[in-house]
Amino acid sequence: MANSTVSTAGTHWEGNLFDGKGRTELVTSGVAAFDVTWARRAEAGKGTTNPEELLAAALATCYSMALSNALAQDGHDPSTIDTRAAVTFVPGTGVTGITITVHGDVPGLSADDFAAQAEWARDNCPVSQALAAVPKELVIA
Repeated sequence: MANSTVSTAGTHWEGNLFDGKGRTELVTSGVAAFDVTWARRAEAGKGTTNPEELLAAALATCYSMALSNALAQDGHDPSTIDTRAAVTFVPGTGVTGITITVHGDVPGLSADDFAAQAEWARDNCPVSQALAAVPKELVIA
């Protein structure tokens, strides 16, 4: 059994919400740091990130890993899995929904069996479970 891990990210913020700006760093890995602003969060633009994009990245990664493992445990090693998570944010309300779009190349597996495993991963990957309060739509591409 694998040991538990703690992953850390941090944000330094300057100023008020609407005029301020910040920088979010992936502390544990040290592989990236991102600029953040309210305008980019509320208007989704290029050049900065936002919490919802980071949630989408975490979910897409976790989902792909969970689906890959579930398929392999069922005797079907996937050649590829491509996952895109789209997180909807409504100012004043919060995160209102997530769409997970997945495509997999899994030799010897029927479309119905792939769909069943894809649905299982939607409900059971650890990040999806942490976001259980948010409705998740699954699209198999």
